[in-house]
Amino acid sequence: MKTQSPPAITQSKVLRRVAVTALAAALLAGAAVAAPGAATAAGSVTVPKAGQDRPELQKATQAWIDAGFAGVQVRVHDEQGEWAGSAGVRKLGQSAKPPTNGSFWAGSIIKPVTATVVLQLVAEGKIGLDAPVAGYLPSLGLDRRITVRMLLQHTSGLFNYTGDFDPDGTYVPGISAAGKEWLDNRFRSYRPEELVRLALSKPARFAPGTDQIYANTNYTLALLLIEKVTGHSYTEEMQRRILRPLKMRGTMVAGNRTQLPGPHAHGYYRYEDAGQQKVVDISRQNLSLLAGAGDLISTTQDLATFFSALNGGKLLPAKLLAEMRKPHPKMGYGLGLFVQDLGPDCGTVFQHNGSPPQGYGAFMYSSPDGKKTLTASVTWVDEATRGPAKDYTKLVDKLVQEVFCGGQTAD
Repeated sequence: MKTQSPPAITQSKVLRRVAVTALAAALLAGAAVAAPGAATAAGSVTVPKAGQDRPELQKATQAWIDAGFAGVQVRVHDEQGEWAGSAGVRKLGQSAKPPTNGSFWAGSIIKPVTATVVLQLVAEGKIGLDAPVAGYLPSLGLDRRITVRMLLQHTSGLFNYTGDFDPDGTYVPGISAAGKEWLDNRFRSYRPEELVRLALSKPARFAPGTDQIYANTNYTLALLLIEKVTGHSYTEEMQRRILRPLKMRGTMVAGNRTQLPGPHAHGYYRYEDAGQQKVVDISRQNLSLLAGAGDLISTTQDLATFFSALNGGKLLPAKLLAEMRKPHPKMGYGLGLFVQDLGPDCGTVFQHNGSPPQGYGAFMYSSPDGKKTLTASVTWVDEATRGPAKDYTKLVDKLVQEVFCGGQTAD
């Protein structure tokens, strides 16, 4: 789904502060209650390593629980070494905190990984960055003006198969990725070509290369491009090129897998049924809905490893890394990365956020040299208005400021 820098989301209710653990039984019983808030007992920050007392990071981590999120795990690599902490609860109704390196649905954070594989194929001369995608995938009937670069930059104009907007603001539905419809179909499997053909059945949003609109369709097409050019599955290529060389053992393409491996925090979705509030554990879901665009399982450590290697120049030639980090002026998005200027005292960071359809969020930031990284995963009780996610952007910014700006607000 569209998960770059999650937008500020309004909510009509003022969230009432209550303890996560005290609230859990009422939520799971279907009581009509406010979104979970904070309490010292449920929200104290776990820091696993001795000598890693970083009160500013602990405070910024705890702020997520104070804002109503269920759980959060944060990892920072910087000049002071490594810090990892968590706060909140792993599962509603239990007291255990989220694991500091548990697995999670990382969503659109897979896009920089997909883009890296494509650009490695460009470096090998197997793909032309400005070549028509139709030349590699002729059976789809793509507009020949759409290039590989346009896919990675979201400038193809293709309809987003999880729903999109007409130029006049009218919403055009696609495959549901929200609400009760998604909830009832969250274990359905999709084939990448099925998703792309649905998108191609809709009118283009704009002429290729004339605008920029974030669309998962672009990266599902990139998956098909990788498979066609290499003759191998997308999963095989990612394993061979990225995951095995970097020893990212906690990361995998989700495919049709519905269960997170090992210890993990649980996300939830709340909805109303016959006047009753019901809460469903959605830690199990099928992310083939977002093939190549949002179907990643990972850990905070693995994301830090990948982003440090990428920005440190270990995965791409310097020329192609520079292309990747060249932002389009509309969204500040390059080829699989957001480029964010934090102001004169903080400089530039590269980042990508991610989320599956509901209940989970993740983010990944790096300095230009890859030596400083921030990675995290959060869980919450989602709902039609995204619940506490209204504060998502503000809380991400607070952590980013602590790590990259010494706690100072960027200009």
